[in-house]
Amino acid sequence: MSMREVAAHAGVSVGTVSHVVNRSQKVSEDTIAKVSRSIEALGFVRNAAARQLRSGRSSSLGLVVLDTSNPFFASVAHGAREACDEAGLSLLIGDSGTEEARESKYLDLFAEQRVNGLLVTPSGADLSKLEGIAARGTPVMLVDREAGDYSLSSVTVDNVAGGRMALDHLIAGGCTNPAFVGGPFSLPQVSDRAAGARERAAESGLDLAVFETAELTILAGRSIGERIVSLPEDKRPGAVFCANDLLAVGFMQAVIMFSALRIPEDLALIGYDDIDYAFSTIVPLTSIRQPADLLGRTAVESLLAENASGEQTHRDEKFTPELVIRQSTRVVGAET
Repeated sequence: MSMREVAAHAGVSVGTVSHVVNRSQKVSEDTIAKVSRSIEALGFVRNAAARQLRSGRSSSLGLVVLDTSNPFFASVAHGAREACDEAGLSLLIGDSGTEEARESKYLDLFAEQRVNGLLVTPSGADLSKLEGIAARGTPVMLVDREAGDYSLSSVTVDNVAGGRMALDHLIAGGCTNPAFVGGPFSLPQVSDRAAGARERAAESGLDLAVFETAELTILAGRSIGERIVSLPEDKRPGAVFCANDLLAVGFMQAVIMFSALRIPEDLALIGYDDIDYAFSTIVPLTSIRQPADLLGRTAVESLLAENASGEQTHRDEKFTPELVIRQSTRVVGAET
């Protein structure tokens, strides 16, 4: 079905049909109604792909995140989608699963779709492909990841500060043998949180035990938790800082399922992200809050501003995380 057939059915020109379909020029209400009836009767569907080829761009942005099942990234996507809706754009979402090859496939797919820009949480250290995409004229915005030596724009949270914040809170609660749980350390978000925790522990003359996990999942947290609670009392940490809330939830499950330890009396626990159900765990979870929704929204708004200017400008915006105290740590404050 083509516009020519719709035009013949409605008794108007092909150009008029195009204006009605694309809303590109003022057309009388009577003509719009006539063309719309013909479109419905004939089952016409606009060929968006062809339109994109003619215009050189689509009405979409592409978002690639590490794990759409993680509530943090779901909130990032929600903020990005709302900003796209307000701008009259669609948001295409890809889940890399922290795999560089899968991420690359999504980047190629979105390039074929001629998206207006890309929002990416990279899964690897090499950002040269993204830098090349930006150099060819498609704006790229890193989300929850700093650009480092690459000439890319970014919207991030200060993860080193967040790590320091977590340890500061545990130390204030009287902990003298803290531990960090998280991984893989190839993810800068994880290594930065661990670095901040190490810095703060060292300032207090404490050693930070580090337990690396292969994933940032509930199952990984439960597995490492089972291992830690089985340690002899003199080897077991008195407080654990998990690199995200999913790990902390799994860790809490292990404490309850495989030990007689009490949270926070015997073992304090703090997570990171402050996902929606952190407050509804068996022992409400203290967490370092990231403004996930705001990250997604700001990334879209910054990318569109760059797109509108027609210039590739290096933009970096970094938010400060926030400590949300609940009952899983020894210093207990009001819930938010």
